[in-house]
Order: sequence, then structure tokens, then C-alpha cells
Amino acid sequence: MDTSFKIIHHNNDKEVFDEISLSYEERFIRRKKLIANNGTEFLVNLEETVSVDENHYFELENGKLIKVLSKEENLIEIMGNNLKQIIWHIGNRHLPCQIEENRILIQDDAVILDMVLKLHGNVKKVFEKFKPEGGAYGLGRTHSHKH
Repeated sequence: MDTSFKIIHHNNDKEVFDEISLSYEERFIRRKKLIANNGTEFLVNLEETVSVDENHYFELENGKLIKVLSKEENLIEIMGNNLKQIIWHIGNRHLPCQIEENRILIQDDAVILDMVLKLHGNVKKVFEKFKPEGGAYGLGRTHSHKH
């Protein structure tokens, strides 16, 4: 089985051998066996745990690239006139949050959904790719208290 010891952030015209669709949680990785979309099995064995973004690549020992795609997942779309207040409460709980112009997206969570409704947010369950804001100073990612 091939092994990937590093992540490539930009493809310099190397052929992409396969692609792999991973959820937000699955893109936080250090060491794990994965199976790409077309059946390529490989081991990821990185020096430290990293957050892999869409359009990054696992580079295998043999030089082949596996492109990372974000998998669609169950999310909660939040809209309303008080998005700044809701964002503050979500941030206070260290929850990953995708902030857009007129809406925010969070992972589907019944407790947080209830909180948002109590804050008078307009919510809708959606199935989309999740690309939340990174951690402080653009490093890494935020962590929920599930870690």
C-alpha cells in the first residue's frame, strides 16, 4: 500500500491520479488508512495532525497525487438580522462556522440549533460542503469541545 508523508498545497502540473472526498472532520488528519473515490487505498502518515483543505493533495511516495475534495454534509444554515450576535455565541462555544455575507453555516447539532432558535435566528437544514473559518491568525482550525 502506498503512503503519503506530506500534503501539497499547489499542484505544479503533476497528473492527479485519484480524488478523495472528505468531510470537515475527516480532513483533520495525521495517520489513517484512506480509500480514494476510484478505489486507491493509501496510508496517510504525517509528522503532525493537520487540517487539509479542498484542492490540496496527498502526495504518495511514488509521486502520484490524490486530490482532496470537500464532501457535502448535513449543516445548519442560519440567517437573520442578528447574525453578529449569533456568531458571537457560536464563537464563544469554539464551534467551527462558515461565515458568508448573508448567512452562516454550522455543523448539524440539536443543542446549538435550539440555542440559535432562542436567539431568533432563521434556520434551515442544508446538505453542502463545509469550509469554516480557520483558527486564530489563520493557523489551523477551531476546535469544538469534542476533542
